[in-house]
Amino acid sequence: MLETPQQIYFIVAVAVVVLGLTILGYFIREWISTSKGYEKGVTLYKEKDYKSAEAAFRDVLSRHPSNDMVHLLLGDVLMQQGKLEDATTELQELIERAPKNVDAYLKLGTALVKQDKIEQAIAALEKARDLFMSQRNPQKAASVEQLLQEINTQRST
Repeated sequence: MLETPQQIYFIVAVAVVVLGLTILGYFIREWISTSKGYEKGVTLYKEKDYKSAEAAFRDVLSRHPSNDMVHLLLGDVLMQQGKLEDATTELQELIERAPKNVDAYLKLGTALVKQDKIEQAIAALEKARDLFMSQRNPQKAASVEQLLQEINTQRST
């Protein structure tokens, strides 16, 4: 049976709509899955189940490796477990991707202090202070400056 051009256009239109809905469904499913994984990781983090939180955050990152908040939380979870080298690496990679992420510099500074890498910690904290100043947040910049002074005082004693 020969089809008319209108029937062909209708079939093509239906195919395009079905394809579009399929793609939309995929992205919605991924979003829900990622959201649930993130929420699970945050809940475990709040419950101080850091090992399970690490697994949840790594699962989220396997699906969406560009999620900066999850990288930041993973860095903190690693620090809480005493995996300071891994935390440092995670936070440094985050900073490479998002060089204006002030929280990453703060967490990195903390991880480096815990490793007695004071010079590197000071550099990270100074960067955090400078970012707070550029973001017009002098109160937080002053808090970081106070922390830097405490570090320098402890270092000189």
